Amino acid sequence: MTIPLTTLHGIVDMPMLGLGVFKTQDGHQVREAVTWALEQGYRLIDTAAIYQNERGVGEAIEISGIPRDEIFVTTKLWNTEQGYDTSLAALSESLERLGMDHVDLYLIHWPVPDKTEDTWKAMEHLHSEGLARAIGISNFEPHHLDQLMANASVAPAVNQVELHPHLQQTDIRAANAVVGCLTQSWSPLKQGQVLSDETLLSIASELNVSPAQVAIRWQLQSDIAVIPKSVAKHRIRENREVFGFALTDDHMASIAALDVGDRVGPHPDHRDF
Repeated sequence: MTIPLTTLHGIVDMPMLGLGVFKTQDGHQVREAVTWALEQGYRLIDTAAIYQNERGVGEAIEISGIPRDEIFVTTKLWNTEQGYDTSLAALSESLERLGMDHVDLYLIHWPVPDKTEDTWKAMEHLHSEGLARAIGISNFEPHHLDQLMANASVAPAVNQVELHPHLQQTDIRAANAVVGCLTQSWSPLKQGQVLSDETLLSIASELNVSPAQVAIRWQLQSDIAVIPKSVAKHRIRENREVFGFALTDDHMASIAALDVGDRVGPHPDHRDF
């Protein structure tokens, strides 16, 4: 089954499931992972300047022979490059590494509150110039989103945050919805920790699927876009095969009860980088 699309701000179609490449080494490893994903029908690849693998991502996409306009590419602006002029330069450098003339989604990687206004003005400029077909944010709490919106002309299309059954981010999802911003999850499997959750194991056994597939399916049925990361061919394939079954209302309620606010990454208000 084709991966379903969502439309960002009524303009840009984005797949609801993609491949993340956090901590995937540039060169052979990232080229191989992206190649496998594209072969399995993935059409969204999520990278970032700080991952230092944009070049390999771009190479794999070019080698695939798939037309560029059929692949949705996300990259992100790192904290030290925030500000108006530096943000413009940062995307130019990312595009050079990717070997592309635009990205489909450009995200502010983490909130830097004293630079948010100038950075977002740069993001809006990049969007208006067609260098980023859509613009958004990552790791923004509701108060960060409020600060951005106070001076924004364009609302962010996506807010990518840590989200999984043990950290369901209901406040952020609600705040995003108010401004028409799609929630997208990074670490949707909690770096593998949810795979041993007894509730997910029970549902997986009942449906004859894997716990990872249950976690991903729960997010998709909650209208959350998902970018699971893997460098293993069978995991990339397994994470893709989540459209042949559905969770019941009881399943959804059982998973909703798993939220304990437990993180694997830093809280955006207390990051030290």
